[in-house]
Amino acid sequence: MILDRFRLDGRVAIVTGAGLGIGRGIAVGLAEAGADVVLAARTQSDLEEVAAAVTASGRRALVVPTDVSDLDQLERLTDATVREFGRLDIAVNNAGGAMPRSAMDTSAGFLERAFHFNVTAPFTLTKLAARHMVDTAGAGAIVNISSRSASMTQTSFAAYGSVKAALDRLTRNMAPELAPRIRLNALDVGGVATRSLDVVLTDDALRSQFLAGTPMARPGEPEDIACAMVYLVSDAASWVTGKVFEIDGGTEAPAMTVPVVSLEPSTGAAGSSSS
Repeated sequence: MILDRFRLDGRVAIVTGAGLGIGRGIAVGLAEAGADVVLAARTQSDLEEVAAAVTASGRRALVVPTDVSDLDQLERLTDATVREFGRLDIAVNNAGGAMPRSAMDTSAGFLERAFHFNVTAPFTLTKLAARHMVDTAGAGAIVNISSRSASMTQTSFAAYGSVKAALDRLTRNMAPELAPRIRLNALDVGGVATRSLDVVLTDDALRSQFLAGTPMARPGEPEDIACAMVYLVSDAASWVTGKVFEIDGGTEAPAMTVPVVSLEPSTGAAGSSSS
């Protein structure tokens, strides 16, 4: 039956950033589809709560506290997975992010840290996971969680938008090298009702602005992303690789903008003119 192709029974998945929000939703969704799940994030207490939800669905959970910015910890994560379960089939690079900041207030260090967190770390885990998948299960599926900011013009998103665009391009460029054994795709996610969006959703004026800019007239839910994830890592998507899927409530322009101060001449700057 067609629905059987969406099942993940007997498979093992790693999810980074699994303690909260989208990562939690993905981890629980994969478990409900039949996968055992390795939960990675920095805060163990959050991971333990997600592990309880995974086991409640009848699947096994392994908690591995991990800071994905420390590349050595990513190797420990994949090694621990194979040691515990004997195989690896699925990896989700969900951990990532960067706060909005105007371009003129963005330092080179901020941009470099954002790149490391959102591109270098997923790149490293993808390589590690692909090697283990081929060696233990013979094949596998990897998905990068990216952002609609990658393809939208937004003030205060010079760093975040740039690194997510790089992650999308990385996905497309790596996929043919890993095929046909490993499928690599990405999800460009819009505004999802997680802690990072609380400042918008708890303010009546901002919430109204956000909803007016979203054709589906609601924020996304972690389960919306989890549904797309189950498809991409299952046999239902066995002919899909190197693609970036937009899961965004239909938005084609930013639902909101972050205001910035106009760039003006510095006080007493040479060459300034009143004409």
